[in-house]
Amino acid sequence: MFFGALSFMMPFLALFYQNAGFSGTQIGLLTGIAPLITLVGAPFWTGIADSTRRHKAIMIIATTAVITTALLMSRSSEFYSLFGLVVLFSFFGAPIVSLADSATMSMLGESKHRYGQIRLWGSVGWGLIAPLAGAVVQQLGLDWPFYGYAIGMSGALLLALGLHFPAQQTSTPFKAGMKSLLSSKNWMFFLLMVLLAGIGMATINSYLFVYMEAMGLSKTLMGLALTISTLSEIPVMFFASRFLKRFNPRNLLLLALLVIGARLLLYSVSTLPWQILLIQLVHGFTFPIIWVAGVSYAAQEAPEGLSATAQGMFGSTLMGIGAALGGLLGGLLLQQFDPSGMYLVVGLVLLAGAFIFSAGPMINFIKRPKESLT
Repeated sequence: MFFGALSFMMPFLALFYQNAGFSGTQIGLLTGIAPLITLVGAPFWTGIADSTRRHKAIMIIATTAVITTALLMSRSSEFYSLFGLVVLFSFFGAPIVSLADSATMSMLGESKHRYGQIRLWGSVGWGLIAPLAGAVVQQLGLDWPFYGYAIGMSGALLLALGLHFPAQQTSTPFKAGMKSLLSSKNWMFFLLMVLLAGIGMATINSYLFVYMEAMGLSKTLMGLALTISTLSEIPVMFFASRFLKRFNPRNLLLLALLVIGARLLLYSVSTLPWQILLIQLVHGFTFPIIWVAGVSYAAQEAPEGLSATAQGMFGSTLMGIGAALGGLLGGLLLQQFDPSGMYLVVGLVLLAGAFIFSAGPMINFIKRPKESLT
């Protein structure tokens, strides 16, 4: 329900901003400020949840708030009011995924390696709703991404009442746990790699529909493109436990960075609709790999009682500062180049970054026995 709701609104936001008459710089600010607020909001809310043990209450408050602000966004066409609503939407929406991941890992107990098999249902939800969203928006207009999101999130709110969060009492003081995480070289190196991946993924996600519209493609085809990319996640998520046993998260992140960079370069030289749809198939080796490796590593490294906080730090790096930089960079490049040129520049940056990480010092990054990953 949650990811189905996201598929109804998020891919259409840049298009909504463009049709409202905003400039490339304004669109860059709107797409860039959202993940930047997430960077602050995710650790803020998850930190409160861990310190007060009120995870479910915060989940309910946050979900109710994003439904309300999304509906208000649909009625706003003035830049500054919309900017304020985007800030509120991002702040309250920041902890939802991290709290859900924390609950999922807790409910899985000794079967944490099965996380990917649970998370793939988010991909199913996105894949089922995305083509419906494209068809609805094609017929009814760009107000409907917000209405569809509100409907889907209302269902997610009801289902969230059944989640069970970690019940143990905090054995590590919150400040001490945060100091331990922030002083870990492996953890910070991991977050730096996630940051670069977030920049690449944000450029794709924020501007894919702008790119497709520049090619003259219909909104229905946009929805189909999302469905294809989402379906490509499912087999990767299903076999995620095998990937974690065979490769360490550092190598999985390097693979994702290489694929994201190659994907961006392919967009930059594509000229036909079928080529775009074919490129969408490689999505399965980008975001799913990053997310499974990140959630698993955060669950392993989190001090006792700081599970949601560690997940929040990972999520805010990927979808916060990484997405903010990607959105801002994309908007600035869009001001100077066409969408193909924008993708070319970011793709080269990603490939260069992946090369630097792979050629740099080989940090003993998450080298654990295979048994610890299961």
